[in-house]
Amino acid sequence: MRAALIQITSGEDPGANLDVVRSRLREAKSGDADFALTPEVTNCISGSHKHQASVFSLQEDDSTLATIREDARALGLWVLIGSLGMQTQDTDGRFANRSFLISPQGQILGQYDKIHMFDVDVSESETYRESARYRPGDKAVIAETDFGKVGLSICYDLRFAYLYRALAQAGATILTVPSAFSPVTGKTHWEPLLRARAIETGSFVLAPAQTGLHYVKNGQARRTYGHSMAISPWGDVLVDGGTECGISFVDLNLAQVKQARQRIAALTHDRSFDGPST
Repeated sequence: MRAALIQITSGEDPGANLDVVRSRLREAKSGDADFALTPEVTNCISGSHKHQASVFSLQEDDSTLATIREDARALGLWVLIGSLGMQTQDTDGRFANRSFLISPQGQILGQYDKIHMFDVDVSESETYRESARYRPGDKAVIAETDFGKVGLSICYDLRFAYLYRALAQAGATILTVPSAFSPVTGKTHWEPLLRARAIETGSFVLAPAQTGLHYVKNGQARRTYGHSMAISPWGDVLVDGGTECGISFVDLNLAQVKQARQRIAALTHDRSFDGPST
């Protein structure tokens, strides 16, 4: 199976971002990909909640989702929309950060709302409060494909190993981690965390990423790390997309999942234990 990791720099205009993604999907198909994956918040990265509220839509009205579904069908391509910012019916006005697995028939076979919110102080000048704008999901999701089960996650989820263990133990052989990683944490944590999740679960990890400068607002710039990656079930880096926009192709031998899990069957070795004493 050939996967295509699409690396982009989403701005504030969903229509312009969609044009880029559509071009990349055609490029993925021409490169013989079976499965194309886009990063987190494919439709819009903005420093303004007001702007997001004006361009995000409810799922049934979202033109980015509808168009990519049509393109998946026209191209005969499996597509992971890493995530879209979406309106919800929540009374507090918070959005959903939602990932979609689309079949070559254009059907939504899995959708996942990001569980873990990025509420961190990376440095004195770089802070994030994702939960102020997005409400967390509460359900792990696996999507069935004709090449196996795909476990869905998004960005900051990567730091919570128990989610990936649960997905793998439920049968996922490919774990997706679409992201918009900070350059500060990306430099030191991105690759080690991706490799750890692959090694712990004996799974392929596919991580399409946002890259570059997205906006400058009130003197504050939003940048992302890039380096879309594919990791083997044994923990090898199969591809690193660097920092430029584009596509990274990777061929996956899914038999390697069974081989890795047979060699180290850690997914079957859970034991119960008492909590630590204080």
